[in-house]
Amino acid sequence: MKNFYSNIILTLVLATASLLASAQDIHFSQFHNTPLYRNPALAGIVNGDVRIQAVYRTQWNAIANAYKTGSLNAEYKMPVGQSDDYLTVGGQVFYDKAGTSNLTTTHLLPALNYHKSVSSTGNAYLSLGFMGGLVNRSFDRTKITTNSQYEGLGDGEGAAQSEYSYLDGSVGVSLNAGFGESAENNFYLGLAYHHFNKPKSSFYGNKELQLGAKYVLSGGVKFGVSENAYLTIEGDHSRQGAFQETIAGMMYGMKMGPDLEFPDYTLHAGAYLRWNDAFIPTVKLDYRPFSIGFSYDVNISKLKTSSTGRGGFELSLSYVGFTQRDNSSMNAVRCPRY
Repeated sequence: MKNFYSNIILTLVLATASLLASAQDIHFSQFHNTPLYRNPALAGIVNGDVRIQAVYRTQWNAIANAYKTGSLNAEYKMPVGQSDDYLTVGGQVFYDKAGTSNLTTTHLLPALNYHKSVSSTGNAYLSLGFMGGLVNRSFDRTKITTNSQYEGLGDGEGAAQSEYSYLDGSVGVSLNAGFGESAENNFYLGLAYHHFNKPKSSFYGNKELQLGAKYVLSGGVKFGVSENAYLTIEGDHSRQGAFQETIAGMMYGMKMGPDLEFPDYTLHAGAYLRWNDAFIPTVKLDYRPFSIGFSYDVNISKLKTSSTGRGGFELSLSYVGFTQRDNSSMNAVRCPRY
């Protein structure tokens, strides 16, 4: 009976993996540190010429073989000719491993974003971004034991591939603009359409199983509340098939140092809420040009009894800087930034 259940479990693991791939993508709590994963049209909307961000997440540590997820994005922003337009080139690398079978997903996705200035007097940009590349998914057969193996007949799942790859694509638009008298006051709105090419995603080679299209609506606003402090409010709402997710929250940032225009440190503290899932306290420290952030999901869903309230731990590292080129955006009057 034990061997019989082992065989069923293997089939369920592979089937569930394919179904999840066609239903819902993995999420991050520090979504603001994964801009390309949210929307390729958010690439380059930063107060700098270069941005590099890395996020590491572990989830469901109350059980063995928890999810381990990593994201790395890099962007380079440059002006286009003598106009106020800009172009951002970059890329997104994503890695996820979960479960006893080491179910692994890896993304390698280059990105391109064009920022069109839409105001001759103010700082306002309409951006159109594209991202696409290769995705690989695999699991380790040696980590799984079935009744057939006990009988010397292999794992009994010969029709299942242990690895497959596909091409994936995303497109998005965003509006980014400043407001008020302070250069720090900015907002953005964005809409992304992920998996527009409807890639096939199945360990069994089932052409009917497609990766479901995902729509992501993003928004954020940052504004000063005093001479040395500002508030940042951001949120995402995503839909993929029958699933939807909303996460939003705010961070209070306090500048420290004698020069408030270029402070030695900026300390951020706040919290986010993933609706019906988790409450997420978050802290971040900026020490230009670097930042380090920490967040922890406190599970408030119906699974909190099984997870003992523990959800996901995330650590982020960021670098945002300017180049030494003559046309750096450091002194630009108009430039995509947030």
